Amino acid sequence: MSSRKLKVVLTRRLPDAIETRLRELFDTELNLDDAPMSREALVRAMQQADVLVPTITDDLSAGVIAQAGEGLRLIANFGAGVDHIDLAAASARNIIVTNTPGVLTEDTADMAMALLLAVSRRLLEGAEVMAEGRFEGWTPTWMCGRGLWGKRLGIIGMGRIGQALARRARAFGMQVHYHNRKPVSPLIEDELSATYWDDIDQMLPRMDVVSLNCPHTPATHHLMSRERLERMAPHAYLINTARGEIIDEAALAEVMQAGALGGVGLDVFEHEPRVHPGLIGQRNVVLMPHLGSATVETRHAMGERVILNIQTLHNGHRPPDRVVAAML
Repeated sequence: MSSRKLKVVLTRRLPDAIETRLRELFDTELNLDDAPMSREALVRAMQQADVLVPTITDDLSAGVIAQAGEGLRLIANFGAGVDHIDLAAASARNIIVTNTPGVLTEDTADMAMALLLAVSRRLLEGAEVMAEGRFEGWTPTWMCGRGLWGKRLGIIGMGRIGQALARRARAFGMQVHYHNRKPVSPLIEDELSATYWDDIDQMLPRMDVVSLNCPHTPATHHLMSRERLERMAPHAYLINTARGEIIDEAALAEVMQAGALGGVGLDVFEHEPRVHPGLIGQRNVVLMPHLGSATVETRHAMGERVILNIQTLHNGHRPPDRVVAAML
C-alpha cells in the first residue's frame, strides 16, 4: 500500500457526500460545472490521473485510451454499463476497468414497470388532460387503456434487472417469458414461472409486452431491427431501460407512425440526448430522460462502489468490480 494519495479525476458531478469522501481519501479533481468533457479534456485527464471516474457520457474510445498517461491504473466507471469504454484498448494498456453492478437493479426494474404502466394505462395523457383543465367527468368508453393481468411479458436479457422486472411482473399477474444467451438456473425459472425461448424471433410475435434488459454489445446493436419490430403483435408494447442502441430508433419511429405497435416506453435513446423527432409527441409513446437509476439511494450506492474499487486498488488488492476480463 502506497502512502501517496492517488490522483483521481471525476468527469462529472457526483453526489456531494461521494465527492467529499473522495476528496478525503484521494487527491481528487472535481468537475464543478458538470459539463461533459470534450475529447481533448478527457485525454488531458487521463494523462495526469492515476484513476479516472467517467460516466456514460464519456466516449473512451481506443484512440482516447491510447493517449492515456503511464500512471493511469484504473477507470472506475460510475455506472453498470461499460459500452462507452473500449475494454480491449484498456486491457492492452494494463488499465483496469470497474463498474458499479447490482446497486441499480431494483430502481431500473421499477422504471421499466413505471413505463409499462404509463403507456398501457395512458397515464401521461390523463395527466395532460387534468393539467389543461379538459376533464369533463367520467364516461364508460373514454381513454381506455389495457390491463396487465394475464398478459405475456417477454424479457430480452434475464440478468439481475431482467429477473427483478420478472418478479414485479409476476406480482401484476403477468406470464413471464424470456430470451437470453442461455437459460437461467431451474431454481430461478421455477420461482418466476418463466418460459425460455432460445429463438427471439419465435418469442416476439407471441408477447403482449417486450422489455429490453440486455447490455449493448456488437451482438445486440439494433437487435430490435425493423424486421423484428414488425414481428411484434400490433397491440404489443415495447419497453427499453437498457441502452438506446439496442433499437433501430429510426425504424421504430416509422413503425409507430404507421400504427403497427400498441405503444412504446423509452428511458434511453440511440443518439442520447437527441431523440428521433418521429417519436416525440405521439400519443402512445412515453419518453423519459434516462431516469432508470435516478434515486438518491442508488446514486449514493453507485458512488460507494466507485470508492470501494479505488480504495481496494490503492490497498494493493484486486478491485471487486473488475470488468475487463469478464467482458472481452
